[in-house]
Amino acid sequence: MQTKVVTEPDTIKCMATIQTRRKLIVIVLLWTAAGGALMRQFSAQGSMLRDIGTLLMLLWLPIVGNIIAWLVARMRRSPAPGSETFGAPDTFKPHALVEITLRAAKLPSEDAPLAVGEHRCALVVGNDGFSARWFVRPGESVRRGKTHSLQIEFLAPALALQKLQPPAAFRMLEGGAFIGDGQIRQLLSLEAMPD
Repeated sequence: MQTKVVTEPDTIKCMATIQTRRKLIVIVLLWTAAGGALMRQFSAQGSMLRDIGTLLMLLWLPIVGNIIAWLVARMRRSPAPGSETFGAPDTFKPHALVEITLRAAKLPSEDAPLAVGEHRCALVVGNDGFSARWFVRPGESVRRGKTHSLQIEFLAPALALQKLQPPAAFRMLEGGAFIGDGQIRQLLSLEAMPD
């Protein structure tokens, strides 16, 4: 039995679906209110149709709060940072040597060596998290519940190495769950150190 790990693209896709639904609801309510205004305009004074038109016109009121909140969030939103990402696997430049103990599998079916290839995670110290990647090379066996020495590359080494000086302890976050604990043993790339 395999568990599904929610990745960032899945989260973005879900949020886009929610935003689309919200926009559709706003459009439908505004059109209903516009229809109510027309009904009110062309109905006789004191008729039931005029009262129904007035009620339909009032449907836009709950939307006003949402529109104001959206405008305030839009004005406060900081500009999006540049989309930094790791390069191809052959551009891997390790910044630190770490000792990691991956947490034991909860199900016997998950108790298998990790797949060969690139693994991305965040190393968390206190409230700060730093994007990182590491590799399981062909022929290596990285198992849960055991301690392994691995080389880590940081997405923003200048920021990460300020907090992750040896022997800093950290937790490893992947897909919204902490999957391991570790400690920085040695810095490997001194040119990435901040001034």
